[in-house]
Amino acid sequence: MEWSIQDIARKAGTTSRTLRHYGDLGLLAPSRVGSNGYRYYDQEALVRLQRILLLRELGLGLPAIAEVLDGQRDTSGALRTHLALLEQERERIGRQIASVRTTLRKTEEGEELMAEEVFDGFDHTQYEQEVTERWGRDAYEKGDRWWRSLSAGEKKAFQDKQIRIGEDFARALKEGKDVAGDEVQDIVRRQVEWLSVTVTPSSSYVIGLGEMYVADPRFTATYDRNGEGTAVFVRDAMKVYAERHLTD
Repeated sequence: MEWSIQDIARKAGTTSRTLRHYGDLGLLAPSRVGSNGYRYYDQEALVRLQRILLLRELGLGLPAIAEVLDGQRDTSGALRTHLALLEQERERIGRQIASVRTTLRKTEEGEELMAEEVFDGFDHTQYEQEVTERWGRDAYEKGDRWWRSLSAGEKKAFQDKQIRIGEDFARALKEGKDVAGDEVQDIVRRQVEWLSVTVTPSSSYVIGLGEMYVADPRFTATYDRNGEGTAVFVRDAMKVYAERHLTD
């Protein structure tokens, strides 16, 4: 079975131009090229593309991805590694969500905040060995320096900013705003800026994160507590923004 470049681009949430670029770099060769010049991809190519997109979301540049793919001939083993990393990231983000939710509730109810609750999930040191082994000591130290440079107030402000963004999304949905409209897209811009503190968001990253907001019950519950359907609203708005302003 094989798929055209248009089919693969649509299903992967990317563009034909991006796939051709990957091909030009030697990252993703088509399984065949038709007499009409169209590129077609088989199952093996699909798996390779999935690995490329996963590595992009982990923050690797295309030259680094090429090195990883060349060094990992065992596809199953590589996918198991990716899966483990994604599950770790989901667990960390889940803890951040729970932390922000607790901060919001206690702030609204006038309860005393506990430092371990406020900053749960924001500790980068637990990934020190993994980040250092995969991307070098500089990559770890950059993120670690950023987090440690913040005061307790700045760390709380970082969380508060995300709370306000979530509330603004819910308000826009309630008011019937268009996901593609300027007002909602400006909220997405703030969301992407918030994400940019620790990652460099690509189009596929932002679209994939939006999908996770709907697919993962923990994300959905966090957004929908401010308005039913907010998670879907956020996902759709993020997709519009990514397609307009970001690249892979």
